[in-house]
Amino acid sequence: MYTVVAFIIIFGALVFFHELGHFVFAKRAGILCREFAIGFGPKVFSQKRGETTYTIRLLPLGGFVRMAGEDAEMIEIKAGHRIGLLFGKDGKVEKLILNNKEKYPDARIINVEAADLDHDLVVKGYAEDDINEELQVFQINREAVIIENGIETQIAPYDRQFNSKTLWQRTIAIFAGPMMNFVLAFVVFVIIALTQGMPSNEPQLGKLTDDGVAISAGLKEGDTVLSIDGQSVSTWNDVVSIIQKSPGEELEFLLVRDGKEMTVDVTPKETEVEDGEKIGLVGVYSPMEKSPLKAFQYGVTETYTWTKTIIGAVGKLVTGQFSIDALSGPVGIYKSTDTVAQSGIYSLMRWAAILSINLGIMNLLPLPALDGGRLIFFAIEAIRGKPIDRHKEGIVHFIGFALLMLLMIVVTWNDIQRFFLK
Repeated sequence: MYTVVAFIIIFGALVFFHELGHFVFAKRAGILCREFAIGFGPKVFSQKRGETTYTIRLLPLGGFVRMAGEDAEMIEIKAGHRIGLLFGKDGKVEKLILNNKEKYPDARIINVEAADLDHDLVVKGYAEDDINEELQVFQINREAVIIENGIETQIAPYDRQFNSKTLWQRTIAIFAGPMMNFVLAFVVFVIIALTQGMPSNEPQLGKLTDDGVAISAGLKEGDTVLSIDGQSVSTWNDVVSIIQKSPGEELEFLLVRDGKEMTVDVTPKETEVEDGEKIGLVGVYSPMEKSPLKAFQYGVTETYTWTKTIIGAVGKLVTGQFSIDALSGPVGIYKSTDTVAQSGIYSLMRWAAILSINLGIMNLLPLPALDGGRLIFFAIEAIRGKPIDRHKEGIVHFIGFALLMLLMIVVTWNDIQRFFLK
């Protein structure tokens, strides 16, 4: 149960902050955001606040912010339509009712001759209660809603649509999603450094393992190492180096404990690692330190290091050095989360930060339907001086999304075989 809760919290946080990046910068640009969704598929939860509907959906495969104008507006009012109009105190239309008009007895019924909900914000038509049967022009409120089957959809004047914004505004709104994943990872690393502490290179003993030779030999957390077998040490790396090079050999540690010097004999346990190499281990973690300034530096360093590592892994996947079997979907991530969760909250936080960086990088890949793919289209637009045909771009993204979903199915099936059917 703990793993389930941890997985839901981590997945929800990663997707939430990613979509929050899109959402915040889209709103700053004046774009109407119709929906903020976590997950795909059928809605599990839905709540409308202001002009945005916040939803949680069934399938944990990501999330999205539905911005007006990204796709063709789904509801159109054309000549020949018979609709109802409800007016506000300013005399402008506040609600346009497409069907079930009998439920709105106060609505004025008109037969539409023409409608412009993007620029002029007017609807022209003949009112059924007008005995003169004259063509009338009705002004529409900028925040008016269209009601169809009882569902209200706010109109989006052209200046509130995604495609009306400058290339820079659109680029930032899309790039902000992955950017927030890197910011989240940085913040998590900083929190870890401030609460748990960060590795220090001082020649001082950190936490001792219960089953290590250090604790049985009489070493204690906080001991400062001056020398080992007569070799002076000044850093933690010096301590580790001597211990690893001396498997099974008795070593004399010269220590300072509570202000007094003392010696302790320790024999590192012989341990086999990769390629049959044998090293010595005594069961001591590196010392930890807490410092706001160094915590900030630690956050930057860890974020950079993991970004570089993940990009390298992606590069190997592209060049064929890794196979598709190396990829993990939601099932694989869940199993890894289960393993990491056994090591405690800080390991889980570190895992979440690494996943956040991974999500940011994967979304920046220049593939259709991903943020990186959309940024490529913006780059082409900047070079050409005009956008690529929206319809053609939409087809490319649709095909890309379908292929990504197919890849997700394949990866998920591989995860199921690897973890449950082997």
